[in-house]
Amino acid sequence: MRILYTLLWWLALPLMFAYLFWRSGKQPEYRLHWGERLGWAPRMPAGTVIWLHAVSVGETHAAAPLIRALLAHYPGATLLLSSTTPTGRATATGLFGDAIRQTYLPYDLPALIDCFLARTHPDLAIFLETEIWPNLYARCHKHGIPAYLVNGRLSERSARGYQRFAGLTRAALDSLTGVAAQSEADAQRLAALGARAPHVTGNMKFDTVPPEGTDERADALRRLFADRFVFLAASTREGEEALILDTCLEIDIHDLLLVIVPRHPQRFPEVAAQLQRLGVEYARRSRDEPITAQTEVYLGDSMGEMAAYYAVADVAFIGGSLLPLGGQNLIEACAAGCPVLTGPHTWNFLEANEMAIAAGAARRIADAEELARVLKQFHQHPEELHRMSEAGIRFSQVHRGATKRVLALIEPELTKLD
Repeated sequence: MRILYTLLWWLALPLMFAYLFWRSGKQPEYRLHWGERLGWAPRMPAGTVIWLHAVSVGETHAAAPLIRALLAHYPGATLLLSSTTPTGRATATGLFGDAIRQTYLPYDLPALIDCFLARTHPDLAIFLETEIWPNLYARCHKHGIPAYLVNGRLSERSARGYQRFAGLTRAALDSLTGVAAQSEADAQRLAALGARAPHVTGNMKFDTVPPEGTDERADALRRLFADRFVFLAASTREGEEALILDTCLEIDIHDLLLVIVPRHPQRFPEVAAQLQRLGVEYARRSRDEPITAQTEVYLGDSMGEMAAYYAVADVAFIGGSLLPLGGQNLIEACAAGCPVLTGPHTWNFLEANEMAIAAGAARRIADAEELARVLKQFHQHPEELHRMSEAGIRFSQVHRGATKRVLALIEPELTKLD
């Protein structure tokens, strides 16, 4: 089956570059580093190389506590972080600067992966969250590179998709040295697909810390927002902004300021154009535009500032959940003490959402109309927001420690690198 899978990849390869060129129309960074996607990664210096792969922004933030721990415990090693998207790469640059090396992950073809491994010669491979690449895992195994899947998560929907290719998936997972799952449910689903005795280590996102300079950015935003009631629509996806604008701007809250931060930066101009068409009074973060008494919406069209927005918002809605898109992670908001609202579609982060709701740190709403009603209720009863804020901080603190458990799991391989 892997032969057929590989053949299909070869046939799809020209389409992949056509896709990159198409994406570059909105995000020019997609035109860069094409050689890396063919395995021509930067050559690593002699010595120990620890390779981590995080697909995009969310996975990069999840990897951050582990990367910091590895930098502290193995200062002589070279840490190589691969990604798939330009935003993931930019996020890593903002978090770590020159402390790590970066590259794009090659497409899942044996020849490309062998080229990548020959140029980077990793001593250990660590893959974040939901990454099951049959040829990549097989080539690591063939070259004797210990490989781990950590912070593993697998929704029921994704598990059903992988089950359609059970033989391919089972062989891939069986070649891993170890698997660390976020929850017991994730571990069971990964085991059913072929992972050998996955460990439950928790979610490393609970161990993340705000980026350097967050306090200063938050203070600047507080001054900018003055005494407005700040409703943050965080990580919104296509179609959600329209729903939120249609309902929330009609709420009878005299001091409401709606702050919209789209999930994908390539959509910043699109959302700005939408606000312009609707005749909404808005200001843009990227232009340092002031907020006046007439400003209805503040567009957070900048990168790396979400932690600061969570720190100053009175309440936040986590995007990707109002429409059937699977939701985004609410842990960062809870850790900042920001009360959370989430929509009905959260299968990508179901357990974290259910735990936060049970802890009183989050509340689920059915649609945009209920979102508007709940916002008005919160505005009238700020003591509810205060209780949710305290519950969010407790919730995030209770679940910390996953990074230490992941380090303990990979310690046998790390010891060999000394």
